Amino acid sequence: MDTTQQEKIRGGRGFFAALDQSGGSTPHALEEYGIGRDRYSSQDEMFDLVHEMRTRVFTSPAFDGTRILASILFLQTMERDVGGVPTARYLWEQKNVVPILKVDLGLAPEQDDVQLMKPITTLDDQLERARRHGIFGTKMRSVIKDANEAGIAAIVDQQFEYARRIMAAGLVPIMEPEVSISSPHKEQAEQLLRDALAKNLETLPGDAVVMLKITIPTRPGLYGELGADPRMLRIVALSGGYDRDEACALLAKDPTLIASFSRALLEGLTEGQTDAEFNATLESSIEQIYQASVHKQPAGT
Repeated sequence: MDTTQQEKIRGGRGFFAALDQSGGSTPHALEEYGIGRDRYSSQDEMFDLVHEMRTRVFTSPAFDGTRILASILFLQTMERDVGGVPTARYLWEQKNVVPILKVDLGLAPEQDDVQLMKPITTLDDQLERARRHGIFGTKMRSVIKDANEAGIAAIVDQQFEYARRIMAAGLVPIMEPEVSISSPHKEQAEQLLRDALAKNLETLPGDAVVMLKITIPTRPGLYGELGADPRMLRIVALSGGYDRDEACALLAKDPTLIASFSRALLEGLTEGQTDAEFNATLESSIEQIYQASVHKQPAGT
C-alpha cells in the first residue's frame, strides 16, 4: 500500500471521480455523451468510444489532484493508455489522482430485497493485475432495495468477506452496499445497514484499512461513528440517480461524506462540444462537487 496515496485519501480535501462504467452501464453513459448505439456494432468498438470519452476527461485541465483525490476505473480502462502512458500511472504521476479499480462482476438476482454481487471468480487475477498497474484500492457494489434485515446482513457479510481477501493482497477495498433511493423504507434500510457495518467493522484487526461507498443517507451524519473509526480510511457517497444539483445539495448537509460521483460528474458533457466548451462544463461540475464535499471539512484537513 502506498502511504503517500493513503494519506492523500485520509486527509485530502476533495472527492472521488467514479469513471468505472462497465459493459452494462456503458451504452447509457455513451448516450448521455451524445453517442448512440448506431455508432458501434461490437463491445470492442463500444469500449474504444468510452475510453476516448474518459481520456478527454482525464486529460482536461480541470481534472487533477487539487480537487480530485482518487478515480475509480473499469478493468478495461486500467489496461489501456492515456497519452501513451498506462492509465493508472498517468493518473498518479501526471495528475496526482489515486487510481482505484472496480472488481465486482455485476449483481445477482434479487433475493430478500437485495442484490448480492455475483461471485467474483476473477478476483485473484484482477488483484494481481491491479498491483502490477500501481492501483491503490478496489471497489465492489451490491444493492439494497428495502429494509430487510436478513438481506442487508447477507450483503454486508459478502462485502466484508471479499474486503478481507483484498486487504490480504495489499490493496484497500471500497465496499459499496448501495441503498436504492427509491426504497420504500430508505431510512430504515440505512439504519439496518449502518448497524450491520458497525458490527462487522469491529471484527477487523486494528491495523485494517477499508473504505465505504454509500447512498447519501436520509438522516445526515448517520455514518459519523463509522467515519471516526481509525480503520475507516474514508466514506464516500454515490449520486445514486439524483441529478448533480440535488446530489450536491444533499451531500453538503452531511459532515461525514465526500462525493464519489459518476453520472452526476459527467452530466452536461457531450462529444460535440469544442474542447473549450467541454473543459468549461467539466470545470463547473468539478467545482460544484468539490464545494459540496469540502465546505464542511475543517480547514487544513
